[in-house]
Amino acid sequence: MEVRDKMDKTESVGRPFTAAVITLSDKGYAGEREDKSGPLLKEMLTEAGYVVEELILLPDGEEMLQRELIRLADERQVNVVFTTGGTGFSERDVTPEATLAVCDRMAMGIADAIRQYSLSITGRAMLSRAASGIRKKTLIVNLPGSPKAVKESLEYILPHLGHGLDVLRGTSGDCGGQSPQTHQG
Repeated sequence: MEVRDKMDKTESVGRPFTAAVITLSDKGYAGEREDKSGPLLKEMLTEAGYVVEELILLPDGEEMLQRELIRLADERQVNVVFTTGGTGFSERDVTPEATLAVCDRMAMGIADAIRQYSLSITGRAMLSRAASGIRKKTLIVNLPGSPKAVKESLEYILPHLGHGLDVLRGTSGDCGGQSPQTHQG
């Protein structure tokens, strides 16, 4: 068993991260509005070296989103799922609730960092209810719905996610470990 684990880790090193993008929008799902945030996320992730395996458009609501998040984490085993939309105050904005319901552990620092950064751009960022968490070995990150806010948020967090994703997939040590320069084997 231990040998297999080492092989899995070795095979993962250097591989690009896999991602899925889910847009939550009643109007987009009904064909009344073009989804610009999902394709923008896919483009930015691809440019950053991620392999975007799925681009999904769903209506606002918890049940369908929960099913997709579970499927992407448990069956597809993507490294990260980004959602866009459904994080505001509208009655149908329930993306954070769906995310909280499926996660095993929370990653509050990501959502907090996005809010903090966004507050330097607009005071309305305080109205975000976005969440971030982990289901098994998949990170789930809620982003705002507007293309402008998606771009700003992703540009801010993307340079810092790699280490966390490496830890989740087992190709890096924990965050509190010694740096390679000071580690004594």
